[in-house]
Amino acid sequence: MYSNNLTIQHWLPRHAKYKPHKTAFICGSTRLSFSELNASVNQLIHAWQKAGIKKGDKIATILPNCTALWEVYWACAKMGAVAVPLSPLLRGQGLANLLNNADTSLVISDKATAGYISSVKPLVPHLPDNRYWLINSNNTDGYTSYCDVKQMESTVEPDVEIVTGSDPYNIIYSSGTTGLPKGIVISHAVRALYGSLFANAYRMTPESIVMHSGSIIFNGSFLTLMPAMFLGCTYILQDHFDPGQVILDIGKEAVTHTILVPSQIIACLQQETFNKVSLPSIEYILSVGAPLLLEHKQKLNSRLPGVFYELYGLTEGFMTILDKTDALSKTGSVGYPPAFMDMKILNEEGVLQPAGVIGEIVGKGPLLMDSYYKNEEQTRDALREGWLYTGDLGYVDEDGFLFLTGRKKDLIISGGVNVYPADIEEVIIRHDAVKDVAVFGVSHEEWGETPVAAVVLTTGSDELNAEMLRGWVNDHIDARFQKVQEIIIMEELPRNVAGKILKRELKEIYESRK
Repeated sequence: MYSNNLTIQHWLPRHAKYKPHKTAFICGSTRLSFSELNASVNQLIHAWQKAGIKKGDKIATILPNCTALWEVYWACAKMGAVAVPLSPLLRGQGLANLLNNADTSLVISDKATAGYISSVKPLVPHLPDNRYWLINSNNTDGYTSYCDVKQMESTVEPDVEIVTGSDPYNIIYSSGTTGLPKGIVISHAVRALYGSLFANAYRMTPESIVMHSGSIIFNGSFLTLMPAMFLGCTYILQDHFDPGQVILDIGKEAVTHTILVPSQIIACLQQETFNKVSLPSIEYILSVGAPLLLEHKQKLNSRLPGVFYELYGLTEGFMTILDKTDALSKTGSVGYPPAFMDMKILNEEGVLQPAGVIGEIVGKGPLLMDSYYKNEEQTRDALREGWLYTGDLGYVDEDGFLFLTGRKKDLIISGGVNVYPADIEEVIIRHDAVKDVAVFGVSHEEWGETPVAAVVLTTGSDELNAEMLRGWVNDHIDARFQKVQEIIIMEELPRNVAGKILKRELKEIYESRK
């Protein structure tokens, strides 16, 4: 049974009471104390209640990083509404599908996306015009001004219903890297445990200064977002990622904890000042969202020793953590499950695999999702007897540390042999001219499938062409079945908002060139 107290409902008002003047939130020129943030959240709840929003209603945001998005998260926490953060890049039928699937009661967006949202309104017939709010304009036809309705309301504590641990807090839609997005339902109890468990795992304290420069609409952001509010830390939200600005702000604000997805780490490593001498306050950099290649891990550990953590995990609720104390001795690993979680490696027949043998990663623990929203079949397929079947492949070493080899859907079977893209990617990234890489399988008449690599080159590598690089790669690969058939040089690799490389799109790009 869930404890009624295992919720995030009272975190913000508690800090507003006991540490009212401490800086809670910074975004651009906005700096709010806990008292000021709580007062603004109270105004928003009053405005929602006047509009007919109640506990359990779904609040969809289509926003970039901004103060309003932060307010929505904590207003939902306090009144028991369900936050449904959606990507501002969604368009047309794809956006309408998610608004309908989530049973959305209110949409909050900004002027930049208003035109796209207007075009899908006819596709979301259950939502009237007064349930579309705009944060930065009061002159756009068919929208309610978020700021106007909020500012008219009282800052006193609203009368809200009791929230329990089993009540939903989030519906987070999956990235859709392997199909249509699924709505992952995450309860208050799970988010409360995010706060406590990850604060402990990442050695955070109430004095920590936490910064986030990626989008906070994806689940990885909650790994520090929840601990920061749980402890009452100062949280700095950058409105967009810029490696130079990241480094400047870490220094200026004495940031101790930050998350960077692999593509952001790669960009930061291009900056000379991304080092421990320039950034003495930093205690923790978490790599999350996609595997960080060994070459980049080594560079990061060299530049900023003793701060690197890596998390492998799914929004559905299973994680492993590579602690900073293991970052050098277990460099190729993504760590082991934190407290209260279990993991096993199974083959196709469901048989437990010994150390060193690759199989599907299966895990369980108290952070598992409730369900895929309105999708019992996919829920049953993912959650079996309390275990989450991740669809990812890996193995454990003799010490129980997990090593990833890729997703089951990304596995390349060439001539009947399993080829793991990560093994080839680790070779390619060692070339001095390669900045980023992704390997995927394409059909082959003789072998069934064969590997192809998409690469991004470093600046000043114009003399290197794809055929020259392919020759170097294949010279450095021993196994014949791992040799790449072709290399595509690209300006950037397609990624979703969480930083994951979209290999499905790479395959489409490859096929379109044939």
